[in-house]
Amino acid sequence: MPELFDYTPHPHVEKRKETGPPKVSAAAATMHGQGRIGRFNAKFGLKITLVVGTMWAAYVFTVITLISAPTAFKSGAPLIIVGWIAQTFLQLVLLPIIIVGQNIQAAAADGRSQATYDDASAVLEEAKQIQVHLLAQDAAIQKILSSLAATKPR
Repeated sequence: MPELFDYTPHPHVEKRKETGPPKVSAAAATMHGQGRIGRFNAKFGLKITLVVGTMWAAYVFTVITLISAPTAFKSGAPLIIVGWIAQTFLQLVLLPIIIVGQNIQAAAADGRSQATYDDASAVLEEAKQIQVHLLAQDAAIQKILSSLAATKPR
């Protein structure tokens, strides 16, 4: 008689249940450490990024840079004008705009990541149901084979 299949879950399944999907806090701890200073650095850096990475910050920085624009252009010196454009305007104004774009991309990536995680969880649960179904089929097949073996003339 054939043996019934003995299902052994993959060790990653339990680990996945314990940890869940990746979190920003876990990434921050990996980058800055789990100690008090590491947590402070992560929180402080995140707070600054949240403040600077807004369009409002871009508008404020634009106003700040425009305050110095007349002086730079009145100088008539190409080096000062190029320096103002490159070092003052572009760097100061583009920084928050780039962060805004990165935040949007990160949110989309987080959404895709969560969807992938949820899909993998669903596939795992479906696979477990398939396993239960296969075990029921194995039992039915064993019953049929036993019945055939009992009625088979020798």
